[in-house]
Amino acid sequence: MLAANPQNRVAGKVNPSKKYNPISEHLAFLRTVEANIERLRTNHLGQHLRPGPHYNHLLLPEDQRDRLDVVLVSPRNPLNIGAAVRAMANFGFARLAVVAPYAPHWREARSAVGAPELLQNAIEATSLAEAVAGCTLVVGTGTVTYRKPEQPVVSLPEFAPLVRRELGRGGRVAVVFGPENHGLTREDLSYCHLLVEIPTDPHQPSMNLGQAVAVCLYELAVRAFRLQASALEMRTAQAADKEEERSPAAPSGDLELLAGVVEEAMLAADYSPRSMQAVNRHDLRLLLRRLAPTKRDTRHILGLFRRILWRLNHRN
Repeated sequence: MLAANPQNRVAGKVNPSKKYNPISEHLAFLRTVEANIERLRTNHLGQHLRPGPHYNHLLLPEDQRDRLDVVLVSPRNPLNIGAAVRAMANFGFARLAVVAPYAPHWREARSAVGAPELLQNAIEATSLAEAVAGCTLVVGTGTVTYRKPEQPVVSLPEFAPLVRRELGRGGRVAVVFGPENHGLTREDLSYCHLLVEIPTDPHQPSMNLGQAVAVCLYELAVRAFRLQASALEMRTAQAADKEEERSPAAPSGDLELLAGVVEEAMLAADYSPRSMQAVNRHDLRLLLRRLAPTKRDTRHILGLFRRILWRLNHRN
């Protein structure tokens, strides 16, 4: 009707000279809606904001995701590597290290759907020590059904807050997964500060590699930065962060360097028979990661043991 169209009114009266065109009115309405949407996508500085699904705010910030490495130790099946890579891409992680892969053509895994670049850019390391050398927190994964852990064991829900705290203070985190047939070995776990246990049925405790990666990364996505954290949790985390701001944690490579010098000093002092060297090295790795010295403290201790070693080697 003519009177129902606001544009046909002049000073509150109907303008009979202008005919109502429903198509033009509809197009004008759509242009108005588009203009309003564009204003919503632009912030107060005139910068265009990228739209995104409402749930993606749960993911870790991009700068923190770049400081989390997924490490696969001696994976046997390229299809499992591809499934792990796809899970990484789903949750926005891009840093992958593969240690001594069993199959030579693992980069050609077809199961890495939608993430071929991530697979091609993965780092191939010869040892776990090399893969985690720059990480300040190394987290192993597995089950305690058939092993006696020598490092602290945390449940899967406790995993995300620990990662959040380490990333929040500028550290780098490695999450390590073992081979499909037996998981991480005792030697592998000696490089880990923590062991995360994924709850599974005792009758079938082992998980597929790709599934294990997906479960852990999903846990990070839904818990690490959840919006409904209690005030007590926030205060506790802030107090811990403030306490540890004094110096960053020592990366795994620095701890390995310190362990090597301490081991040399132990040999020079005839601390124990050489037959015990491998056992001592293993226990020393665990001890240093349990103590979690800062980078500054590690440097001081390293200087102390180098001086002791020099004295022992120049006793005569």
